[in-house]
Amino acid sequence: MRRTPSRRHPETGLAPGTLVHVGQRRTESTKITVFQYDAANVQERELTGVEECREYTKYAGVLWINIDGIHDISVVESIGRLFDIHPLVMEDIANTGQRPKIEEYDGYLFVIAKMIYEVAETKQLRSEQVSIVLTPRVVISFQEQEGDVFDPVRERLRTAKGIVRQRGSDYLAYCLVDAIVDHYFLIMENLEDRIFPLEEQVVDDPQPQVLKSMHLLKSDLVFLRRSLWPLREMLGRLDRDRHPLIRKDTRPFLRDVQDHTIQVIEMLESFQEIVSGLMDVHLTSISNRMNNVMKLLTVIATIFIPLTFIAGVYGMNFKHMPELAWRWGYPAVLGVMLLVFIGMLIFFRRKKWL
Repeated sequence: MRRTPSRRHPETGLAPGTLVHVGQRRTESTKITVFQYDAANVQERELTGVEECREYTKYAGVLWINIDGIHDISVVESIGRLFDIHPLVMEDIANTGQRPKIEEYDGYLFVIAKMIYEVAETKQLRSEQVSIVLTPRVVISFQEQEGDVFDPVRERLRTAKGIVRQRGSDYLAYCLVDAIVDHYFLIMENLEDRIFPLEEQVVDDPQPQVLKSMHLLKSDLVFLRRSLWPLREMLGRLDRDRHPLIRKDTRPFLRDVQDHTIQVIEMLESFQEIVSGLMDVHLTSISNRMNNVMKLLTVIATIFIPLTFIAGVYGMNFKHMPELAWRWGYPAVLGVMLLVFIGMLIFFRRKKWL
């Protein structure tokens, strides 16, 4: 699975607004589900085609259309024609390499956010592009694959919990963005669970695989940062621009989502500092261990220098060496070498080199 889109863009050279799917095909077939609701009633259904959406646009209340799987360009194009969505917006929906952003058009808002999830096998982070089109009565969400973080929103719609069924489409769009941001906290908890064991390993047993784990963790943090900072800018702009589609009573909720995003960013920056510090501690531990090894080898070599000199002197094959004819010459030389050895150990101890 790729963390970034391929550098070979199939839409290069095509006319602006040409629909070409850019990214991985993450599902076999496209799935369309709708929620039609008001304060008193809710209807949930899976559709077999885009034309069925036309019938739901005739009813009162709020309509939420969710499309799982954007590799089928014909479905995306049909949705665009049905709701008169600009071709450039449809092009951005089909291109999954977009950064989080918000764009204003006549009669609707277009929002792109990144839904982050963790791969169970590798514990690495992956992202999925979620595109949302907000109109006065309809919210259309496009996802790359089935399975998302919107189940709490669906449950609130089914059971009438909260105020989502009493509000308009702008509040539903807020709920979707809020669900994406709330899931970031779960990602941060998982990252925290990966950081704490590394702190113990760095101090107790700084093995090479620990450094590899820290590099992977740092890569995930940078990857997460690229999704969070544009999202923060997008939410800030949504609050500043005062678009007429966003009602006055919905703006405090959007500011709350922005505060949550800032909180996640602060946690992210804290984790980045911790990981950078752990990498420094790891490298320092490795360096200290190497210094201790070199220190020990240097002490051993220093002790053996005078011993090697004595052994070298008495290993010379000269005929006239008085000590060679002495009966106690050999034990005396060994005794001198032992005294030199003990004396150097005492000297090193006093100097606190050992």
